[in-house]
Amino acid sequence: MEKKYRNPVPTVDIIIELNDKNPEQERKIVLIKRRNPPYGWALPGGFVDYGESLENAAVREAKEETSLEVNLIRQFHTYSDPGRDPRQHTISTVFIGTSQGIPEGKDDALEARIFNTADLPDEFAFDHKQILNDYIQNRY
Repeated sequence: MEKKYRNPVPTVDIIIELNDKNPEQERKIVLIKRRNPPYGWALPGGFVDYGESLENAAVREAKEETSLEVNLIRQFHTYSDPGRDPRQHTISTVFIGTSQGIPEGKDDALEARIFNTADLPDEFAFDHKQILNDYIQNRY
C-alpha cells in the first residue's frame, strides 16, 4: 500500500510599518479586517503560490489586500502551531516591511486600517495577536 504524505501549507504574513514615524508617537502598522472566515482583524498575508518565493508572496499579498507597495525590511519569525489556522495546518513566515500612504481594503480584505501598536483591536483571526505581541516585545 502506497503511503500518502500530508504536509503543512506555506503562508506568509506581513507587518507593514508606515514610514511617517515621529519619535513622539507609537509606531503605526496596517491591519486588515477579513472578508472570509475566520473573521477578525489580521495581518495582511496569504498562501504562497507554486513557484513563488516567500518574499514575493509577502509583497504580492500586501499589495492585493491593502493596495500598498511594500519594501521588505527583514524576515521576523515563522509560526507553525498546527492549530494556528482552523481551516488547515499552515506554516507562516512573517515579514516586516515599510510603506507609505493610506491603505485600502481589497481582495480578501473587507477593510484595511492604520493602528498604533499601543491601541490594537481585540478581535484577531488566527494567531495574529500573538505575532503582534512578539513583534512589539522584540522590535523596539
